[in-house]
Parts: sequence; structure tokens; C-alpha cells
Amino acid sequence: MYWNGHNMNGWGWFTMSFGTVLLWALLITVGVLLYRSLNGTSKTPQPPPPSSAEQLLAERFARGEIDEEQYRRSLAVLRGNGPTLTKH
Repeated sequence: MYWNGHNMNGWGWFTMSFGTVLLWALLITVGVLLYRSLNGTSKTPQPPPPSSAEQLLAERFARGEIDEEQYRRSLAVLRGNGPTLTKH
């Protein structure tokens, strides 16, 4: 421990100080990571709740999956004033 005869030069003080700061940073980092893993605060965010039927229909129309005529028919059915299917 005292191999230099109890006389520490500037580099010795610098190395000792840097090592101490590095040790504390490592201990704090491990503590924070352990706290997060035990508390579950680093969980991935949940997906948003599903949209309403009209919003999903509008998104499909915007992406070009359905044409305007199909969009209008489906929207009318969803709102309750569209054609209804009857069984024969």
C-alpha cells in the first residue's frame, strides 16, 4: 500500500481520486439498474388502445386499402343508416 515511502506525488493523488469517483459511479449505476429492474419502471410502453370502427375505416381508406364507394357504404352501415342485409 505504501510502496513509495508515504510520499504520494500529483499523479498518485489524481489516480486515487479518479479511481474513487469511478468506483462511486459504478456503485450508483448498479444501484439504479437494480432498483429499476426490481420496481419494473423500465417496462416497454403499452400499445395504444384500439381505435373506434370509424377511425379504423378511415385509416384503411387513407392507406388505399378500400375505395371511396366501399368507404361510404361501410361508414353508412356503421352509423346505422345504411343498407341492411336480409335473409331470403
